[in-house]
Amino acid sequence: MHKRLILLVVLALTAIAVKGQSKHWQLGRAPSSDELRQRDITVLPNGAGLPDGRGTAVEGEVVYRNKCLSCHGTNQEGTWPLIGGVGTLGSANPVKTVGSYWAYSTSIWDYVRRGMPFDKPGTLSPDEVYQVTAFLLYRNGIIGQNEVMTRETLPKVRMPNRDGFIPDGRPDVGNKPRASRSQN
Repeated sequence: MHKRLILLVVLALTAIAVKGQSKHWQLGRAPSSDELRQRDITVLPNGAGLPDGRGTAVEGEVVYRNKCLSCHGTNQEGTWPLIGGVGTLGSANPVKTVGSYWAYSTSIWDYVRRGMPFDKPGTLSPDEVYQVTAFLLYRNGIIGQNEVMTRETLPKVRMPNRDGFIPDGRPDVGNKPRASRSQN
């Protein structure tokens, strides 16, 4: 009798679970082809995947003022700081910024392209992304104010924390770099 009761409860719970999965909740929507195109870009550290475009820090400051200032502040040290933090990664309170943490300048370009501005991600043109990236690199003392960033020059920028990542030895992830707290 006890086994039959357990079997009956298991069958009832299974039926409830199956019925619950059959409902279509109609949440969200399918992305448009334009939305997919905006996110269909892979940028590698060597620059593969970067589109044509160009920008300098001088041009990037204008874009920054118009589209980034509200979140990142006048001196890029707002709620999500973009400058500073050099020498803090090994501390109890690391400050991860463009100049202290990022290993590749192309990763900055990719992140800005995909996720910024926060309220309208993916809306910056390639030129605007190169300009903002150049501005952030300049503000962190990595490039000069008038250096032109393009698909050819951006990958050549050597970031201060380039060697701050170590290979990940876990067999399930391959040889991908991971952050090292001892660097910088």
